Amino acid sequence: MKNVSKLTEGAILLAAFTVMLLITIYIPIIGSFLNMVLPLPFMLFSAKNSVKNIAAFFLAAIILSFIAGSFLGLGFVLLYGAIGVVIGFMLQKNKSRTTILISSSLIFMAGLVTYYVVSVSFLQVNIIHELMVALNEGVINSQDMLKTMGKEDQIELLNKKVKMIETLAPYFLIMLSIMGTFIIQWVNFPILKRFGVKVEPWGSFRNLSLPRSLLWYYLIAIGVDILVHPEQGTYLYTVVINARFILEMFLLFQGFAFIFYIFHQRSISKGFTFLLVILAFMISIIHYIILLLGIMDLGFDYRKRFEKKE
Repeated sequence: MKNVSKLTEGAILLAAFTVMLLITIYIPIIGSFLNMVLPLPFMLFSAKNSVKNIAAFFLAAIILSFIAGSFLGLGFVLLYGAIGVVIGFMLQKNKSRTTILISSSLIFMAGLVTYYVVSVSFLQVNIIHELMVALNEGVINSQDMLKTMGKEDQIELLNKKVKMIETLAPYFLIMLSIMGTFIIQWVNFPILKRFGVKVEPWGSFRNLSLPRSLLWYYLIAIGVDILVHPEQGTYLYTVVINARFILEMFLLFQGFAFIFYIFHQRSISKGFTFLLVILAFMISIIHYIILLLGIMDLGFDYRKRFEKKE
């Protein structure tokens, strides 16, 4: 009876996934929103079943996806299905939300890289190249207008920004993976709770404390950039610049957490706190002040000193 129940549950979830997959593929307007729910059947099944049953479920999903949507359907199941399996299995093991976010982000990133390699190798579609071509055409079209306005110096600045965007492709990939998996969790976890799946709550953002090793990695990246000063376009330059941007983003989050903690201690309005966050992405000086606070908090345990003072 137990096996029959599991087979029935698996069949229902596979049918639901297949229907959502067909809508995603053939009705793109609805599918652009529905694809965030594609991992849900895999989460539900993986949160309550053994590894053997999960593997059988995933294999069946691959076969059905290929029948329903050919290689496009196969790509969807390999990306969203893998994320759903990882998240569901980690929920079964009562892992923290942070661990789940990191693990699923890595899976999402690997899926995006695989999709890009396959699209370039077999479909002859290079999304990054096409994007860069479009950006360069935009710069060329803007040159005459800038010359007419007497702002020739802005042309070189635009060209540098386009080159920087191309260099920072790995950084954008990582940020896209983190944001994508965060949205997937944000959308699906309330539904999982409705079906009786235990989901660990997020801890308070103000108590966030990243590993101190991130600070050392950041200092190493800055040191290499200053001392070696790699030339633009080289492999080392790409690695150093992406490392700096990624680590600065994490240190900025640490700075925001420190600000949230201090404002909570002082009972300052949350509205003002969120206004400061918005301004940090709009005004450079505020951005770098919060980044500095994140570095100081991570390096010198400023929050502990504040607790002792209180």
